[in-house]
Formats: sequence, structure tokens, C-alpha cells
Amino acid sequence: MPTPILRKERLIPGKTSKLVLKAPEIAAKARPGHFVMLRMSPEGERIPLTIADTDPSRGEITIVYLVLGKSTALLEALEAGDSILDVCGPLGRPTKIEKVGTVVCVGGGTGIAAMHHIAKGHARAGNHVVAVIGAREKSLLLFEKELMSFVNELVVCTDDGSYGRKGLVTEPLKERLEAGGVGEVVAVGPVPMMAAVAEVTRPFGVATTVSLNPIMVDGIGMCGACRVSVGGKTKFACVDGPEFDGHQVDFPELRRRLAAFREQEAESYDRYRKEQPHGN
Repeated sequence: MPTPILRKERLIPGKTSKLVLKAPEIAAKARPGHFVMLRMSPEGERIPLTIADTDPSRGEITIVYLVLGKSTALLEALEAGDSILDVCGPLGRPTKIEKVGTVVCVGGGTGIAAMHHIAKGHARAGNHVVAVIGAREKSLLLFEKELMSFVNELVVCTDDGSYGRKGLVTEPLKERLEAGGVGEVVAVGPVPMMAAVAEVTRPFGVATTVSLNPIMVDGIGMCGACRVSVGGKTKFACVDGPEFDGHQVDFPELRRRLAAFREQEAESYDRYRKEQPHGN
């Protein structure tokens, strides 16, 4: 059954949008860390998107996506009042949330939206939540206001210094680790950022969780495309994760696998754009 789009907000026009979907069965069961699979047309591919928030009382889930290829471009063409053909979930293993004291949640890019749901889960568990979010510039920051409504501390970083601290998210993270008392670190965002976070936390011996959603394809363990090496063993991000111990993930291998079909993805997206009116 098609899933209605209740509300749409273009967070970064032409690049990133937020959708609120009417999906009561998913909203009732979804937990931080879960994701859904979407399909826009019978011939289209399935794409994974992490759930950014839920409202079980209203039967709503929130997703945030970056327009990066043909499938997300098709999703971006939909508006409030339209419907998505298929929305399957919740999928994956939920975030393991325990009361550990202070938890630093690090987010970058659209990963901030997924991190938001996890940070909210830790706050509800009674942890002291420190959120560290970053982007290249102020206009690309997401979910700052949403995080401010419940986290204990919020640190904002921009590469160009246009807002908050100038620099990378790993810098305030290291300062917080040096101060002591951090029970866990969670990182969600671009693979290079998550790899950097894991390297910063490694010398401190602080448990570090990373989300490997970027490599998933079918989301149910059938295609095998999301194979990752974790602790020397082969895991499937969609059914064994998407969250893993960041100190055990083979990030160089992960980066190579992510680039495997980059040319074909770009070709498909270019062909789609040329078919649109005025090439948009």
C-alpha cells in the first residue's frame, strides 16, 4: 500500500529534504538506529534511509535524504499529498542504548538527522548527551534546533568558520575525551568522518559506535552488496547492523566498496536529468 507524504520541508534547497510520512505500523515499532527501504516506482531500485524521528501517537515517521542520484531525485520530485509506492520497515538492528553517563553523539551532513534519533534515545535513557555536529558551512547544517530541544550540550562546527567553531568535529570531540568521563561515542555521517572519529577515540579506549547505512542496497541481506569486514569477520550492514564497533570496522575496504559503482550511478543520474524539462 502506498505511503502518504504528510509534510515536506526543503532543508537545503535542491540538496536535502525532510519528509514526514504516515506509517503507523512502522512508527509503533521503530527504534533509534532503524531504517526503512523506499521504492518510488515498480521499476525503481530500493533505497535505504535511516529514520530520523518517530511520533507513534500520530503514526508518523520522519526521513531526511540527500539528492545524490536518480532514485533520490525521483523522491525529491514528490510533494506533500503525494505517496511513495513502497516503504518497508523498520529494518536493521536498533541502537543498543544503555545508561552509561555521558554520551557524545557526532553527526555530519545528512547523518545528523539519523544521529538525532539516536541522541534522543540516549537522552530518554537518562544519559548526559553531548551533540557535536558539523558541516562545510552554516547553510548546510541540519537539525540544530531539534537537537537543542533535548541535548545537554551542543557544539557546532563549520569548515569555513561561518558558524560555531571553525574546524572539524573531531577537534571538540578530542577535547571532551581529554576532559574524561565519556562513556560512549556515537558517530553518524560520511564514511571519512566516522573513520576519523574512531581513530580519535581509539587511544582513549571509549566505546565507539558507527552507522554503515551508506553501503546498503536491498536492506534485507539478499544482495550481499553491503558486506563489510568487522573485527576480521564478514558482516552484512543491513541485517547485522547497520551499527558496528567503529574500532573494528575496516574503513579502507569500506571506502573501496562504496566507490565500486560510482561511474554507473553518475551515468544514471545524468541520463535522468537530461530527460527532465529544461534539463533539471
